[in-house]
This record gives sequence, C-alpha cells and structure tokens, in this order.
Amino acid sequence: MINKAYKFRIYPNKTQREFLDSQFGTCRFVYNYFLNQRQTHYLTHKDKIKAKKLKSLNYYDNAGELTKLKKQFTWLKDSNSQTLQQSLRNL
Repeated sequence: MINKAYKFRIYPNKTQREFLDSQFGTCRFVYNYFLNQRQTHYLTHKDKIKAKKLKSLNYYDNAGELTKLKKQFTWLKDSNSQTLQQSLRNL
C-alpha cells in the first residue's frame, strides 16, 4: 500500500487572512478556556476523582457550556460552531 501526501501553499488576501486569524484566535481561546476549566476542576476535586466518586470533565460536559460561553462572549458567534466544537474534541 502506497501512501501519498500533497502539500499546498495558500496565499490569502487581506480579508481572508483576517478571517483565518479570527478563526484561529477563537479556537485557541476556547481550547485554553476549557483546558483551564478542566485543570481547576481536577485540582479542586482530585481526591473524589481518584476515589471514583466524581468524574473528570469531558467533551460532553464542556460542549454544553460552550453555548453559554457564546452568550457571554458574543464575538465567539462570528466563528463556525464546527471549528469551536473540534477544538473541544482536540482537547
């Protein structure tokens, strides 16, 4: 079986670059926001999590909060919902 790979270089214009920068920025914000949330949740409930009395936060817990976060930060609505959800999955 032969695997092939293709490399493409894009040259976006100014408006496309601004759009991509905003997409990357919102994804980075969502990723870091929920990473911090998961870390603080783990540190505050470490004993209960290790004793299996409480579970760690996962994608489904954070996905529900993403809609609340979009209401709090209205500029998150400018991004595609799929890209924000994918950054949560990558976390």
